[in-house]
Amino acid sequence: MDIFERITTDRGPIGQYQKAGHGYFAFPKLEGEISAHMKFRGKEVLTWSLNNYLGLANHPEVRKADADAAAEYGMAYPMGARMMSGQTKKHEELERALAAFVQKEDAFLLNYGYQGMASIIDAVTTRNDVIVYDSESHACILDGMRMSLAKRFVFPHNNMENFEKQLERATRRAEQQGGGVLVITEGVFGMAGDLGNLKAIADLKDKYKFRLLVDDAHGFGTMGATGMGTGEHFGIQDKIDLYFSTFAKSMAGIGGFVASQTEVVDFLRYNMRSQTFAKSLPMPMVIGALKRLEMLKTMPELRENLWKVVDALQSGLKENGFDIGVTESPVTPVYMTGGIVEATNLILDLRENYNIFCSMVIYPVIPKGDILLRLIPTAMHTLDDVAETIAAFKECHEKLKSGEYKTETFQDISKLKV
Repeated sequence: MDIFERITTDRGPIGQYQKAGHGYFAFPKLEGEISAHMKFRGKEVLTWSLNNYLGLANHPEVRKADADAAAEYGMAYPMGARMMSGQTKKHEELERALAAFVQKEDAFLLNYGYQGMASIIDAVTTRNDVIVYDSESHACILDGMRMSLAKRFVFPHNNMENFEKQLERATRRAEQQGGGVLVITEGVFGMAGDLGNLKAIADLKDKYKFRLLVDDAHGFGTMGATGMGTGEHFGIQDKIDLYFSTFAKSMAGIGGFVASQTEVVDFLRYNMRSQTFAKSLPMPMVIGALKRLEMLKTMPELRENLWKVVDALQSGLKENGFDIGVTESPVTPVYMTGGIVEATNLILDLRENYNIFCSMVIYPVIPKGDILLRLIPTAMHTLDDVAETIAAFKECHEKLKSGEYKTETFQDISKLKV
């Protein structure tokens, strides 16, 4: 069969809904200044779908740093990959600052978080190595393992008994092949908001020989006494061998970094294909990241306000009978029951009649028959925003349970007024 002929008939598990949801449920356009209140289809909505945890995306100091850097350097400088012609003192300064903050010897800047994580796994493992990973790991981890030649064993999410069994298998296999073991998990799991069992994993380093890679995209800036991340939260930052995070969450930017001991970071500098063959991170993003990191370190009130909103939202939802799972982070999932048509009608009602914008997650990301509404609190939200959202959720949940959202087909969103 011709490739193009096949893709016109098999649109994929999510793509099959393209005609029913494009521009509304998928690829929606939020407009206006980045804040808790933005414009969707011409009207203001209370927005809970931005990973702008500390509210830095539109902070005046950040905007000024970004604008000044763009005015001085433009968006192209430096040209070329870091290894060839894209190295600057500012890139090195940011790496030193990041390494110091997360208490590692050195750090390496990455152009993108997703691309970076995949490339880290590819670079540090060989066909003789074995990877042990959590079943709920992010897609960037899964894609990194697809690129790697290493054998891999998966353990059920946060199941430490099974994890140790997989670790035993991996250790035997690695010894037979003359390789090593890499354990991969996340600090904060971005869908359910629960934490990786980092303490229990780290404790097993006394019994087994392995290296630990932690994706802390949602933990950096939000978790721990200083915002260092989930390793700080558990008191095991020194046990993390490869610490990774992205700038796309608390830092409200583009890019990311990996931190480790000096010789490991030097190895990555010369062996990560995603960086060797890609243009250097533009100077305005580097200088902007330096400013964001400074604010993250020196303005604890941002994190304190975030957690004030988180605590109010999560306690309010639980007090009103909502199931928010086992989240221990700002990520706030709200679990309901219903099919895809009910889910879309629920979201339509929230957006059109209550002016509440949040993300909807359905099968195949979660099991069939489940609906997950994912809320991301930020330092920009207020307690009034929380109260308004909980009131809207209560009314919509009653409609869902009473069958009001059950219809035969998807509503034609093209007929909605803009």
